[in-house]
Amino acid sequence: MGKLKPGSFFGFPETVNEVAARTVAGGVTVMAVGFCVTGNRLLLGLLCYGFLARVASGPKLSPLGRFATKIVAPRLKRFSRIVPGKPKRFAQGIGAVFTSAALILSGFGFSEAALILTAALALFASLEAVLAFCVGCRLFAALMKLGFVNPDYCEECADIRLHNPSH
Repeated sequence: MGKLKPGSFFGFPETVNEVAARTVAGGVTVMAVGFCVTGNRLLLGLLCYGFLARVASGPKLSPLGRFATKIVAPRLKRFSRIVPGKPKRFAQGIGAVFTSAALILSGFGFSEAALILTAALALFASLEAVLAFCVGCRLFAALMKLGFVNPDYCEECADIRLHNPSH
């Protein structure tokens, strides 16, 4: 992942290594499918924590994020591609909403609804992991185009498709 502003612990990197992002998405896919198969709320809790941690501080507080950035990405350096961080943070935020809602629903006995949210999350994460198709990044770009996100907020992704053709 890219650099944070000096002295900041919380915050998300301005740029992200796509190999790391795809590795995290692969881990999310595995855990989400694991929850869907077993119904184990611990997996859902770990997913939720991971998303909240990554939104708050990028990979610093996320074991999966640290694994992706410190172990996997350096070993696959030749495949690295740097992409804007803000759309990826937005995507992590969507994951945080999905997993938080699923965890709450599961806790109140609405396990089918939790399963549906988690299955959708598994689908989105698998698209990122396998095809480098980030649904959250596409939504971020659409919101920018519609004027819901100020283009000045993310100068490098004002037209995310020109910057990163896979998005």
